[in-house]
Amino acid sequence: MSEKVIDFDALVDARTGRVASSIYTDPELYDLELDRIFGRCWLFLAHVSQIPKAGHFFNTYMGEDPIIVVRQKDGSIKAFLNQCRHRSMRVSHADCGNTRAFTCPYHGWSYGTDGSLVDVPLEQRAYPHGLCNEKLGLQEVTRVAEYKGLIFGNWDPAAPSLEEYMGDIAWYLDGVLDRRPGGTEIVGGVQKWVIDCNWKLPAEQFASDQYHALFSHASAVQVLGAKADDADKALGAGQTARPVWETAKDALQYGQAGHGSGFFFTEKPDANVWVDGMVSQYYRDTYPEAAERLGKVRALRLAGHNNMFPTMSWLNGTATLRVWHPRGPNQVEVWAFCIADKDAPEDVKQAFERSATRAFGPAGFLEQDDSENWVEIQKVLRGKRARQTKLIVEMGIGNEKLREDGIPGVTNYIFSETAARAMYRRWADLLACDTWAQVLERSKAYEEEVLKHG
Repeated sequence: MSEKVIDFDALVDARTGRVASSIYTDPELYDLELDRIFGRCWLFLAHVSQIPKAGHFFNTYMGEDPIIVVRQKDGSIKAFLNQCRHRSMRVSHADCGNTRAFTCPYHGWSYGTDGSLVDVPLEQRAYPHGLCNEKLGLQEVTRVAEYKGLIFGNWDPAAPSLEEYMGDIAWYLDGVLDRRPGGTEIVGGVQKWVIDCNWKLPAEQFASDQYHALFSHASAVQVLGAKADDADKALGAGQTARPVWETAKDALQYGQAGHGSGFFFTEKPDANVWVDGMVSQYYRDTYPEAAERLGKVRALRLAGHNNMFPTMSWLNGTATLRVWHPRGPNQVEVWAFCIADKDAPEDVKQAFERSATRAFGPAGFLEQDDSENWVEIQKVLRGKRARQTKLIVEMGIGNEKLREDGIPGVTNYIFSETAARAMYRRWADLLACDTWAQVLERSKAYEEEVLKHG
Protein backbone atom coordinates (compact mmCIF):
# COMPACT_ATOMS: atom_id res chain seq x y z
CA MET A 1 0.00 0.00 0.00
CA SER A 2 1.14 3.53 -0.72
CA GLU A 3 1.20 6.23 1.94
CA LYS A 4 -1.40 8.40 0.19
CA VAL A 5 -4.29 9.59 2.33
CA ILE A 6 -7.67 8.32 1.14
CA ASP A 7 -10.77 10.42 1.74
CA PHE A 8 -13.38 7.72 2.20
CA ASP A 9 -16.18 10.23 2.81
CA ALA A 10 -15.42 11.67 -0.62
CA LEU A 11 -15.55 8.21 -2.20
CA VAL A 12 -18.92 7.48 -0.59
CA ASP A 13 -21.22 10.39 0.18
CA ALA A 14 -24.23 8.42 1.36
CA ARG A 15 -26.05 11.56 2.51
CA THR A 16 -26.33 12.90 -1.04
CA GLY A 17 -26.22 9.53 -2.78
CA ARG A 18 -22.95 9.90 -4.68
CA VAL A 19 -20.41 7.07 -4.98
CA ALA A 20 -17.05 7.25 -6.75
CA SER A 21 -16.86 4.60 -9.48
CA SER A 22 -13.19 4.03 -8.67
CA ILE A 23 -14.23 1.93 -5.65
CA TYR A 24 -14.88 -0.94 -8.08
CA THR A 25 -11.45 -0.88 -9.73
CA ASP A 26 -8.76 0.56 -7.44
CA PRO A 27 -6.19 -2.16 -6.48
CA GLU A 28 -5.19 -0.26 -3.34
CA LEU A 29 -8.77 -0.14 -2.12
CA TYR A 30 -9.13 -3.84 -2.87
CA ASP A 31 -6.05 -4.67 -0.81
CA LEU A 32 -7.49 -2.62 2.04
CA GLU A 33 -10.81 -4.48 1.70
CA LEU A 34 -9.09 -7.83 2.23
CA ASP A 35 -7.67 -6.50 5.48
CA ARG A 36 -10.44 -4.34 6.94
CA ILE A 37 -13.59 -5.97 5.55
CA PHE A 38 -12.82 -9.63 4.89
CA GLY A 39 -10.36 -9.60 7.78
CA ARG A 40 -12.85 -8.45 10.43
CA CYS A 41 -16.45 -9.03 9.26
CA TRP A 42 -18.47 -12.17 9.84
CA LEU A 43 -18.30 -14.28 6.67
CA PHE A 44 -20.47 -17.26 5.71
CA LEU A 45 -18.42 -20.48 5.66
CA ALA A 46 -20.77 -23.45 5.30
CA HIS A 47 -24.06 -25.03 6.34
CA VAL A 48 -24.07 -27.58 9.16
CA SER A 49 -25.63 -30.14 6.81
CA GLN A 50 -22.38 -30.11 4.81
CA ILE A 51 -20.31 -31.33 7.78
CA PRO A 52 -22.72 -33.61 9.66
CA LYS A 53 -20.26 -35.87 11.53
CA ALA A 54 -16.81 -35.78 13.13
CA GLY A 55 -14.10 -35.54 10.49
CA HIS A 56 -16.39 -34.08 7.84
CA PHE A 57 -14.87 -30.98 6.25
CA PHE A 58 -15.79 -28.33 3.69
CA ASN A 59 -13.30 -26.09 1.89
CA THR A 60 -14.18 -22.45 1.31
CA TYR A 61 -12.67 -18.95 1.47
CA MET A 62 -12.57 -15.88 3.65
CA GLY A 63 -11.72 -13.17 1.16
CA GLU A 64 -8.93 -14.83 -0.83
CA ASP A 65 -7.69 -16.96 2.07
CA PRO A 66 -8.53 -20.68 1.62
CA ILE A 67 -10.33 -22.09 4.66
CA ILE A 68 -11.10 -25.60 5.94
CA VAL A 69 -14.27 -25.95 8.03
CA VAL A 70 -14.25 -29.22 9.98
CA ARG A 71 -16.48 -30.98 12.50
CA GLN A 72 -14.62 -31.97 15.68
CA LYS A 73 -14.92 -35.20 17.66
CA ASP A 74 -16.97 -33.44 20.34
CA GLY A 75 -19.42 -32.11 17.73
CA SER A 76 -18.07 -28.57 17.75
CA ILE A 77 -16.91 -26.79 14.58
CA LYS A 78 -13.52 -25.26 13.87
CA ALA A 79 -12.09 -23.49 10.82
CA PHE A 80 -8.46 -23.27 9.75
CA LEU A 81 -6.37 -21.51 7.15
CA ASN A 82 -5.73 -24.11 4.45
CA GLN A 83 -1.98 -23.51 4.45
CA CYS A 84 0.84 -25.81 5.50
CA ARG A 85 3.08 -24.07 8.02
CA HIS A 86 6.16 -25.45 6.25
CA ARG A 87 5.95 -24.04 2.69
CA SER A 88 2.42 -22.65 2.33
CA MET A 89 0.95 -25.52 0.30
CA ARG A 90 -2.73 -26.40 0.74
CA VAL A 91 -3.22 -29.38 3.01
CA SER A 92 -6.78 -30.08 1.84
CA HIS A 93 -7.65 -30.18 -1.86
CA ALA A 94 -11.05 -31.89 -2.12
CA ASP A 95 -14.09 -29.62 -1.99
CA CYS A 96 -15.48 -31.64 0.91
CA GLY A 97 -15.29 -35.08 2.49
CA ASN A 98 -14.40 -36.99 5.63
CA THR A 99 -10.87 -37.48 6.95
CA ARG A 100 -8.77 -38.29 10.00
CA ALA A 101 -5.97 -35.92 9.03
CA PHE A 102 -4.93 -33.28 6.52
CA THR A 103 -1.62 -34.09 4.83
CA CYS A 104 0.43 -31.68 2.75
CA PRO A 105 1.24 -33.29 -0.64
CA TYR A 106 4.45 -31.23 -0.94
CA HIS A 107 6.57 -32.54 1.96
CA GLY A 108 4.13 -34.74 3.86
CA TRP A 109 3.51 -32.68 6.99
CA SER A 110 0.29 -33.96 8.56
CA TYR A 111 -2.29 -32.20 10.73
CA GLY A 112 -5.16 -33.55 12.83
CA THR A 113 -8.71 -32.41 12.28
CA ASP A 114 -8.18 -30.23 15.35
CA GLY A 115 -5.44 -28.40 13.44
CA SER A 116 -2.53 -29.77 15.45
CA LEU A 117 0.71 -30.82 13.73
CA VAL A 118 0.84 -34.59 14.23
CA ASP A 119 3.56 -35.84 11.89
CA VAL A 120 6.67 -34.48 10.14
CA PRO A 121 8.46 -37.02 7.93
CA LEU A 122 12.13 -37.59 8.91
CA GLU A 123 11.65 -35.18 11.77
CA GLN A 124 14.48 -36.52 13.96
CA ARG A 125 17.04 -36.43 11.15
CA ALA A 126 15.81 -33.34 9.29
CA TYR A 127 15.35 -31.30 12.47
CA PRO A 128 17.97 -32.55 14.93
CA HIS A 129 17.29 -29.66 17.27
CA GLY A 130 13.59 -30.51 17.27
CA LEU A 131 10.41 -28.69 16.27
CA CYS A 132 7.99 -26.93 18.56
CA ASN A 133 5.09 -28.90 17.11
CA GLU A 134 2.48 -27.49 19.47
CA LYS A 135 3.11 -24.04 17.95
CA LEU A 136 3.12 -25.17 14.32
CA GLY A 137 -0.48 -26.28 13.89
CA LEU A 138 -2.80 -24.86 11.27
CA GLN A 139 -3.78 -21.25 11.88
CA GLU A 140 -7.25 -21.32 13.41
CA VAL A 141 -9.95 -18.84 12.47
CA THR A 142 -10.31 -16.69 15.57
CA ARG A 143 -14.07 -16.98 15.95
CA VAL A 144 -16.60 -19.43 14.54
CA ALA A 145 -20.31 -19.13 15.27
CA GLU A 146 -23.52 -20.72 14.04
CA TYR A 147 -26.87 -19.13 13.31
CA LYS A 148 -29.76 -21.57 12.66
CA GLY A 149 -27.62 -23.90 10.59
CA LEU A 150 -25.37 -21.34 8.92
CA ILE A 151 -21.71 -21.30 10.00
CA PHE A 152 -19.79 -18.02 10.04
CA GLY A 153 -16.17 -17.14 10.70
CA ASN A 154 -14.35 -13.98 11.78
CA TRP A 155 -10.63 -13.25 12.18
CA ASP A 156 -11.16 -10.23 14.46
CA PRO A 157 -11.38 -10.95 18.21
CA ALA A 158 -12.71 -7.42 18.79
CA ALA A 159 -15.60 -7.66 16.34
CA PRO A 160 -19.20 -7.61 17.62
CA SER A 161 -20.81 -10.98 18.27
CA LEU A 162 -22.46 -12.61 15.27
CA GLU A 163 -25.95 -11.75 16.57
CA GLU A 164 -25.01 -8.11 17.17
CA TYR A 165 -23.33 -7.94 13.76
CA MET A 166 -26.42 -9.30 12.01
CA GLY A 167 -28.84 -6.98 13.75
CA ASP A 168 -32.21 -6.76 12.02
CA ILE A 169 -31.11 -8.73 8.94
CA ALA A 170 -31.65 -11.82 11.11
CA TRP A 171 -35.41 -11.13 11.06
CA TYR A 172 -35.36 -11.22 7.26
CA LEU A 173 -33.07 -14.26 7.12
CA ASP A 174 -35.36 -16.22 9.44
CA GLY A 175 -37.95 -16.19 6.66
CA VAL A 176 -35.78 -18.78 4.92
CA LEU A 177 -34.14 -20.57 7.85
CA ASP A 178 -37.08 -20.96 10.23
CA ARG A 179 -40.16 -21.81 8.19
CA ARG A 180 -40.41 -25.31 9.67
CA PRO A 181 -39.17 -26.89 12.94
CA GLY A 182 -36.49 -29.04 11.27
CA GLY A 183 -34.62 -26.06 9.87
CA THR A 184 -32.84 -26.20 6.52
CA GLU A 185 -30.20 -28.11 4.62
CA ILE A 186 -28.14 -27.67 1.49
CA VAL A 187 -29.53 -29.74 -1.37
CA GLY A 188 -27.07 -31.02 -3.95
CA GLY A 189 -23.59 -29.64 -4.43
CA VAL A 190 -22.14 -26.18 -4.93
CA GLN A 191 -22.25 -24.51 -8.33
CA LYS A 192 -19.23 -22.28 -8.95
CA TRP A 193 -18.44 -19.83 -11.71
CA VAL A 194 -16.45 -16.66 -12.30
CA ILE A 195 -17.78 -13.25 -13.33
CA ASP A 196 -15.47 -10.48 -14.47
CA CYS A 197 -16.79 -7.80 -12.13
CA ASN A 198 -16.12 -6.33 -8.71
CA TRP A 199 -17.72 -8.22 -5.81
CA LYS A 200 -19.67 -5.15 -4.66
CA LEU A 201 -21.82 -5.05 -7.81
CA PRO A 202 -23.69 -8.33 -7.16
CA ALA A 203 -23.72 -7.76 -3.40
CA GLU A 204 -25.35 -4.36 -3.86
CA GLN A 205 -27.92 -5.69 -6.31
CA PHE A 206 -29.03 -8.43 -3.92
CA ALA A 207 -29.16 -5.92 -1.06
CA SER A 208 -30.98 -3.11 -2.79
CA ASP A 209 -31.90 -3.41 -6.44
CA GLN A 210 -35.38 -4.56 -7.39
CA TYR A 211 -35.47 -1.71 -9.92
CA HIS A 212 -33.41 -3.63 -12.50
CA ALA A 213 -35.93 -6.49 -12.68
CA LEU A 214 -38.42 -4.34 -14.58
CA PHE A 215 -35.94 -4.00 -17.42
CA SER A 216 -33.13 -6.58 -17.21
CA HIS A 217 -35.60 -9.43 -16.67
CA ALA A 218 -38.43 -8.05 -18.82
CA SER A 219 -38.39 -10.98 -21.26
CA ALA A 220 -38.51 -13.52 -18.42
CA VAL A 221 -41.42 -11.69 -16.82
CA GLN A 222 -43.31 -11.73 -20.11
CA VAL A 223 -42.81 -15.46 -20.53
CA LEU A 224 -43.22 -16.65 -16.93
CA GLY A 225 -45.81 -14.09 -15.87
CA ALA A 226 -48.27 -15.08 -18.59
CA LYS A 227 -49.84 -18.31 -17.32
CA ALA A 228 -53.00 -18.81 -19.32
CA ASP A 229 -54.92 -20.98 -16.85
CA ASP A 230 -54.17 -18.74 -13.88
CA ALA A 231 -54.93 -15.62 -15.86
CA ASP A 232 -58.26 -16.97 -17.08
CA LYS A 233 -59.32 -17.82 -13.56
CA ALA A 234 -58.12 -14.64 -11.89
CA LEU A 235 -58.54 -12.00 -14.59
CA GLY A 236 -60.78 -13.40 -17.28
CA ALA A 237 -60.01 -14.91 -20.69
CA GLY A 238 -57.80 -12.86 -22.96
CA GLN A 239 -56.00 -10.99 -20.15
CA THR A 240 -52.42 -11.51 -18.99
CA ALA A 241 -51.26 -12.28 -15.47
CA ARG A 242 -49.23 -9.39 -14.05
CA PRO A 243 -45.89 -9.56 -12.21
CA VAL A 244 -45.80 -9.26 -8.44
CA TRP A 245 -44.70 -5.59 -8.42
CA GLU A 246 -47.93 -4.67 -10.21
CA THR A 247 -50.25 -6.71 -8.02
CA ALA A 248 -48.69 -6.46 -4.55
CA LYS A 249 -50.46 -4.14 -2.14
CA ASP A 250 -47.18 -2.70 -0.82
CA ALA A 251 -43.44 -3.21 -1.00
CA LEU A 252 -40.49 -2.57 1.29
CA GLN A 253 -36.74 -2.18 1.26
CA TYR A 254 -34.63 -2.55 4.40
CA GLY A 255 -31.12 -1.11 4.56
CA GLN A 256 -29.00 -0.83 7.69
CA ALA A 257 -25.45 -1.56 8.92
CA GLY A 258 -24.43 -2.60 5.41
CA HIS A 259 -27.17 -5.25 5.10
CA GLY A 260 -30.13 -5.01 2.75
CA SER A 261 -33.38 -6.67 1.83
CA GLY A 262 -36.46 -6.04 -0.28
CA PHE A 263 -39.81 -7.72 -0.84
CA PHE A 264 -43.44 -7.26 -1.82
CA PHE A 265 -46.39 -7.74 0.52
CA THR A 266 -48.61 -10.37 -1.08
CA GLU A 267 -51.74 -12.32 -0.20
CA LYS A 268 -50.86 -15.63 -1.87
CA PRO A 269 -48.51 -18.26 -0.39
CA ASP A 270 -47.00 -18.95 -3.84
CA ALA A 271 -46.60 -15.40 -5.17
CA ASN A 272 -43.29 -15.79 -6.97
CA VAL A 273 -43.18 -15.50 -10.73
CA TRP A 274 -39.94 -17.49 -10.90
CA VAL A 275 -41.23 -20.72 -9.31
CA ASP A 276 -44.10 -22.98 -10.21
CA GLY A 277 -45.41 -26.51 -10.01
CA MET A 278 -44.23 -28.63 -7.11
CA VAL A 279 -42.39 -25.74 -5.40
CA SER A 280 -45.44 -23.50 -5.43
CA GLN A 281 -47.62 -26.33 -4.15
CA TYR A 282 -45.17 -26.94 -1.29
CA TYR A 283 -45.43 -23.29 -0.23
CA ARG A 284 -49.23 -23.50 -0.33
CA ASP A 285 -49.23 -26.69 1.74
CA THR A 286 -46.81 -25.41 4.40
CA TYR A 287 -48.09 -21.83 4.62
CA PRO A 288 -50.17 -22.38 7.81
CA GLU A 289 -47.16 -23.85 9.62
CA ALA A 290 -44.86 -21.07 8.42
CA ALA A 291 -47.37 -18.38 9.35
CA GLU A 292 -47.64 -19.73 12.87
CA ARG A 293 -43.85 -19.63 13.28
CA LEU A 294 -43.01 -16.43 11.42
CA GLY A 295 -46.21 -14.43 11.11
CA LYS A 296 -48.13 -13.74 7.94
CA VAL A 297 -45.71 -11.21 6.40
CA ARG A 298 -42.67 -13.46 6.39
CA ALA A 299 -44.62 -16.61 5.61
CA LEU A 300 -45.88 -14.93 2.42
CA ARG A 301 -42.51 -13.39 1.59
CA LEU A 302 -41.45 -15.55 -1.33
CA ALA A 303 -39.94 -13.10 -3.81
CA GLY A 304 -37.44 -11.21 -1.69
CA HIS A 305 -33.81 -10.24 -2.38
CA ASN A 306 -31.24 -9.98 0.41
CA ASN A 307 -27.57 -9.50 1.26
CA MET A 308 -25.82 -9.81 4.61
CA PHE A 309 -22.76 -7.59 4.40
CA PRO A 310 -20.41 -8.15 2.84
CA THR A 311 -21.01 -11.15 0.59
CA MET A 312 -23.79 -13.57 1.60
CA SER A 313 -26.90 -13.24 -0.56
CA TRP A 314 -30.14 -15.18 -0.81
CA LEU A 315 -33.49 -15.11 -2.56
CA ASN A 316 -36.67 -16.18 -0.82
CA GLY A 317 -38.79 -18.66 -2.71
CA THR A 318 -36.19 -19.40 -5.36
CA ALA A 319 -34.06 -21.00 -2.61
CA THR A 320 -30.70 -19.77 -3.84
CA LEU A 321 -28.04 -18.93 -1.25
CA ARG A 322 -24.74 -17.65 -2.56
CA VAL A 323 -21.39 -16.15 -1.63
CA TRP A 324 -19.42 -13.63 -3.68
CA HIS A 325 -15.77 -14.60 -3.21
CA PRO A 326 -13.52 -11.71 -4.37
CA ARG A 327 -10.81 -12.50 -6.90
CA GLY A 328 -9.10 -9.15 -7.31
CA PRO A 329 -10.83 -5.81 -7.95
CA ASN A 330 -12.18 -6.93 -11.33
CA GLN A 331 -13.40 -10.46 -10.71
CA VAL A 332 -15.66 -12.44 -8.39
CA GLU A 333 -16.14 -16.19 -7.95
CA VAL A 334 -19.77 -17.10 -7.30
CA TRP A 335 -20.63 -20.06 -5.09
CA ALA A 336 -24.33 -20.92 -5.31
CA PHE A 337 -26.14 -23.33 -2.98
CA CYS A 338 -29.73 -24.55 -3.00
CA ILE A 339 -31.19 -24.24 0.51
CA ALA A 340 -34.45 -25.99 1.37
CA ASP A 341 -36.47 -27.08 4.40
CA LYS A 342 -34.94 -30.22 5.88
CA ASP A 343 -38.38 -31.74 6.48
CA ALA A 344 -39.51 -31.26 2.87
CA PRO A 345 -40.12 -34.48 0.89
CA GLU A 346 -37.20 -35.61 -1.26
CA ASP A 347 -39.04 -34.97 -4.54
CA VAL A 348 -39.79 -31.43 -3.38
CA LYS A 349 -36.12 -30.85 -2.51
CA GLN A 350 -35.19 -31.97 -6.00
CA ALA A 351 -37.78 -29.58 -7.41
CA PHE A 352 -36.24 -26.77 -5.35
CA GLU A 353 -32.81 -27.57 -6.80
CA ARG A 354 -34.15 -27.59 -10.36
CA SER A 355 -35.95 -24.31 -9.76
CA ALA A 356 -32.88 -22.61 -8.32
CA THR A 357 -30.64 -23.86 -11.11
CA ARG A 358 -33.11 -22.94 -13.83
CA ALA A 359 -33.34 -19.34 -12.69
CA PHE A 360 -30.09 -18.60 -10.86
CA GLY A 361 -27.59 -21.30 -11.80
CA PRO A 362 -24.58 -20.39 -13.97
CA ALA A 363 -26.74 -20.76 -17.09
CA GLY A 364 -29.96 -19.57 -15.41
CA PHE A 365 -32.24 -17.38 -17.47
CA LEU A 366 -32.10 -14.65 -14.80
CA GLU A 367 -28.47 -15.12 -13.75
CA GLN A 368 -27.26 -14.48 -17.30
CA ASP A 369 -29.14 -11.17 -17.41
CA ASP A 370 -27.48 -10.04 -14.19
CA SER A 371 -24.00 -11.27 -15.07
CA GLU A 372 -24.01 -9.47 -18.41
CA ASN A 373 -24.89 -6.19 -16.69
CA TRP A 374 -22.08 -6.51 -14.14
CA VAL A 375 -19.49 -7.53 -16.75
CA GLU A 376 -20.39 -4.60 -19.00
CA ILE A 377 -20.19 -2.17 -16.07
CA GLN A 378 -16.70 -3.43 -15.24
CA LYS A 379 -15.68 -3.01 -18.89
CA VAL A 380 -16.92 0.59 -18.90
CA LEU A 381 -14.90 1.26 -15.76
CA ARG A 382 -11.67 0.49 -17.60
CA GLY A 383 -11.94 4.00 -19.03
CA LYS A 384 -10.07 6.75 -17.22
CA ARG A 385 -12.91 9.25 -17.44
CA ALA A 386 -15.44 6.59 -16.46
CA ARG A 387 -13.45 5.86 -13.30
CA GLN A 388 -13.62 9.55 -12.40
CA THR A 389 -17.43 9.60 -12.52
CA LYS A 390 -19.64 9.92 -9.45
CA LEU A 391 -22.45 7.38 -9.64
CA ILE A 392 -25.99 8.33 -8.64
CA VAL A 393 -27.33 6.32 -5.70
CA GLU A 394 -30.00 8.70 -4.41
CA MET A 395 -33.28 6.94 -5.23
CA GLY A 396 -35.71 7.37 -2.34
CA ILE A 397 -33.36 9.54 -0.34
CA GLY A 398 -35.14 11.33 2.49
CA ASN A 399 -37.99 8.81 2.66
CA GLU A 400 -36.44 6.38 5.14
CA LYS A 401 -38.43 5.49 8.23
CA LEU A 402 -38.90 3.07 11.08
CA ARG A 403 -42.15 1.14 10.71
CA GLU A 404 -44.70 0.66 13.45
CA ASP A 405 -45.99 -2.75 12.33
CA GLY A 406 -43.23 -4.92 13.77
CA ILE A 407 -41.06 -5.01 10.63
CA PRO A 408 -37.65 -3.94 11.92
CA GLY A 409 -34.90 -1.61 10.77
CA VAL A 410 -34.49 1.43 8.54
CA THR A 411 -36.92 0.98 5.64
CA ASN A 412 -38.12 2.62 2.45
CA TYR A 413 -40.22 1.77 -0.60
CA ILE A 414 -38.74 -1.16 -2.51
CA PHE A 415 -37.80 0.97 -5.53
CA SER A 416 -35.18 2.94 -3.64
CA GLU A 417 -31.47 2.76 -2.90
CA THR A 418 -31.57 2.95 0.87
CA ALA A 419 -29.81 -0.40 1.24
CA ALA A 420 -27.16 0.52 -1.35
CA ARG A 421 -26.35 3.72 0.54
CA ALA A 422 -26.19 1.79 3.81
CA MET A 423 -23.91 -0.82 2.23
CA TYR A 424 -21.46 1.70 0.86
CA ARG A 425 -21.55 3.70 4.10
CA ARG A 426 -20.57 0.58 6.07
CA TRP A 427 -17.90 -0.23 3.44
CA ALA A 428 -16.37 3.24 3.83
CA ASP A 429 -16.59 3.19 7.63
CA LEU A 430 -14.77 -0.13 7.85
CA LEU A 431 -11.99 1.07 5.58
CA ALA A 432 -11.66 4.41 7.39
CA CYS A 433 -11.79 3.19 10.99
CA ASP A 434 -9.17 1.37 13.02
CA THR A 435 -11.62 -0.11 15.53
CA TRP A 436 -15.11 -1.58 15.54
CA ALA A 437 -16.10 0.96 18.19
CA GLN A 438 -15.40 3.74 15.69
CA VAL A 439 -17.31 1.91 12.95
CA LEU A 440 -20.39 1.49 15.15
CA GLU A 441 -20.27 5.10 16.31
CA ARG A 442 -20.18 6.36 12.71
CA SER A 443 -22.96 3.96 11.76
CA LYS A 444 -25.21 5.20 14.56
CA ALA A 445 -24.64 8.83 13.57
CA TYR A 446 -25.46 8.09 9.94
CA GLU A 447 -28.67 6.23 10.76
CA GLU A 448 -29.81 9.04 13.05
CA GLU A 449 -29.26 11.56 10.30
CA VAL A 450 -31.05 9.41 7.73
CA LEU A 451 -34.12 9.03 9.93
CA LYS A 452 -34.13 12.70 10.88
CA HIS A 453 -34.66 13.63 7.24
CA GLY A 454 -37.02 10.73 6.51
